[in-house]
Amino acid sequence: MTLPHPTAEQITLSNVLGALGDPTRLAIVGYLARREGRPTMCLSFTDFGSKTNISYHLAKLREAGITRMEVSGTSRLVTLRRDDLDSRFPGLLDSIIAAAVDMPMVKKIEDATEEALAQGEP
Repeated sequence: MTLPHPTAEQITLSNVLGALGDPTRLAIVGYLARREGRPTMCLSFTDFGSKTNISYHLAKLREAGITRMEVSGTSRLVTLRRDDLDSRFPGLLDSIIAAAVDMPMVKKIEDATEEALAQGEP
């Protein structure tokens, strides 16, 4: 199963900025940026809200062309579309990430991830 993603040429500035106007989506982007291109499971974001709420936010990011979501068995893996965004809007993503990585929500999920790893969880 594949999910629809806009092509790089279909990514518009208004859709990107609209999607990033929400603090939860901005925090998700900040967290993904800190992971430097490593795919992240959707369940990693449940500290930000319910599964339904997170699914909604991840869909908005995917539809705007900010993230790529791949289905892997029963999991969905999310990555930033840094190359596509940098080619369409040079410097925009770096500016957004500079503000997003220091958000308290990003710190919260990083702490939860580190705690899970320390306890031997995947």
